[in-house]
Amino acid sequence: MSYHMSKAIETSFDEAAARVTEALKVGVDYAPYMILGACNPHLAWRALQVEDKIDTMPPCNVVVREERPGPIEVTAIDPVASMSAIGDPKLAKIADGVRHLLTEVIQQL
Repeated sequence: MSYHMSKAIETSFDEAAARVTEALKVGVDYAPYMILGACNPHLAWRALQVEDKIDTMPPCNVVVREERPGPIEVTAIDPVASMSAIGDPKLAKIADGVRHLLTEVIQQL
């Protein structure tokens, strides 16, 4: 079973990004929420050399969410858990490094 879905479209990069952004709008009222792509470029590049579609499963997203009333919640995926779905030991090693970096970032907050 594949872990990604793909479609090649004939358009510019900027137009493709705009079309995807528009298509993903859900039109709901929700508490303040943001997904940050926090991948370290060097580690992302290493992972892409192992698995070219790995960027569909970013092991480094960080979510900032405001639940009212209450504190702001910052959440990061465990990259080791998410990369285990691929089953490649090379990716597991990279994911362990990402886990270490994300753990440090969250502890520093």
